[in-house]
Amino acid sequence: MSKLPLRPEFHFTPHQGWINDPLALTYKDGRYHLFYQYVPGSTVWGPNCHWGHATSTDLMSWTEEGVAIAPGEGDDGIWSGSIAVHPETGDATMFYTSVSVPDFGIGRVRQAFPTDDTWNTWIKGDFVVDVPAELDTIAFRDPFVFRDGEKWRMLVGTGLRGGTAAATSFSATDLNKWDYDGLAAQRSGSETSQVWTGTLWECPQIFEIDGRSVLVTSVWEDDVLHYVAYGIGTYEDGKFKAESWGQLTYGSGYYAPSFFRDKDGAPGLIFWIRGYLDETAGRASALSIPHRLRLIGNTLISEPHPDLAAYEGSSDQGSEFHLAADNAYILTWDGTEKASLQLIQEDVQQVTVTGKAGTLYIATGGDEQHIDHTHGRVTMIIDGPILELFTSRGTFALGSGLQADQKVTVDSTAPVLVRQLSRKDE
Repeated sequence: MSKLPLRPEFHFTPHQGWINDPLALTYKDGRYHLFYQYVPGSTVWGPNCHWGHATSTDLMSWTEEGVAIAPGEGDDGIWSGSIAVHPETGDATMFYTSVSVPDFGIGRVRQAFPTDDTWNTWIKGDFVVDVPAELDTIAFRDPFVFRDGEKWRMLVGTGLRGGTAAATSFSATDLNKWDYDGLAAQRSGSETSQVWTGTLWECPQIFEIDGRSVLVTSVWEDDVLHYVAYGIGTYEDGKFKAESWGQLTYGSGYYAPSFFRDKDGAPGLIFWIRGYLDETAGRASALSIPHRLRLIGNTLISEPHPDLAAYEGSSDQGSEFHLAADNAYILTWDGTEKASLQLIQEDVQQVTVTGKAGTLYIATGGDEQHIDHTHGRVTMIIDGPILELFTSRGTFALGSGLQADQKVTVDSTAPVLVRQLSRKDE
C-alpha cells in the first residue's frame, strides 16, 4: 500500500508551504478571490505568515496566484483579517493583523490596498487600530470588517486577562478613522451552559441569516485550538446579544472559518482543516470545501456548497469505489439510531460511523468524536486524505486514513448512495 498521502482534489492546498486560516473570500467581476495564511517553504506554522491568494470562477476549482502581501515594512507577520469593498466605488481595503516577535499575541490592525484589479499584490498603508487602553488583554487579533447601515464595523478577537473571551468593537464612516465602541460581545471561560466558548475568541464574525444575527467564533484556551462555536441573537448599535449558543464543528480538523457571501448573496463559511501533511511535496494543511449556511430554529446548519454538484458524475448503491488522484466521492447515508457504516481498505477499517443511543460516533484511526444525532441524512465527502461529514446537528473534519490508488469497500447496515466527483475536463 502506498504511504504517500493523496493530494485532495477539491480541498485547496498550496503547491508547497504551510497554510492555515482562509481569509476574505470575495466574489468580484465574475471571479472568486480566496486569501489564506501562508508560510512559504515550510510544513510547520511560523509567526512570519504571509497572505496567499487563489482565484476561481466557482468555489471548487482554485488557481494559486502567489503571495499577495508579505512581512516587512514594520510587520514581522501578516496575520488574519478581512477585506472591505466599498458598496459604491468598488474600492477594496485590506485589514490585517500586524504582529511583532516575540510578543505576537497582541497585534495591531493595519491597512493595505491592491495595486490593480487582479488583487495579486497589495501596498501597505497605515496602522489604524491598537488595543484600547481601557482593556487588559492577553490577545488581540483577527479584524473582521463589515457594513452596518451607514457605518463600517470592525470586530477584533480578544482575550481578556482573567479568562473572558470577547469581540472588541470599532466603527468608522470612511474606513480610515476608527472609534472604539466597547465590547460587541463577551463570555467567560467558566461559562459552560449550552456550549463552552473558551478564553479567547479567534476570528469572531457577525452576519445575518433570515433576519437573525449570528456570531461565529473559534474557541481557544492556553494555546489549544478547540472547535467552532456560534451564538444566535440580535445585533444592534455595535452590540450582539445572544439568545442561544451552539457548537458547529467536531473532530480534530476544523478551525478558523471565514464568512463569505457567494455570487447569489447566500451566506457561507470556509474552514482551515488541520492535520494534512505531505512531506514529500512540502505542503501542510488544507482548506475545506466552501459550506453554505442556513438556520433551523436556533441551530446553524452547514452544508456542502451547491457549486460542488457541477462535478458530480455517476452514482450507484454499490459497495465499493476506487480512490484515485483525480476524483473524490460523496456518500449519502441514512444515519438512523442503530445504523453503522465502515470504509475498509485491505481488510482495515479506516472510517467507522455508528449511531447508538441518540449519538453518532465517527472514528478514523485512533481519533473518535461524537455528536447528538438520532435520525436524518448524513453526507460524507471523501477527498483523498480528507473527510468532511455533515449532519443536521454539526459538521466534522477528520483525516480519512485512506490511501491512494486503492479500492475502498463500503460496509453499511443502511443504504448508501455513492456519487463520484471529478473534473469535467479530465
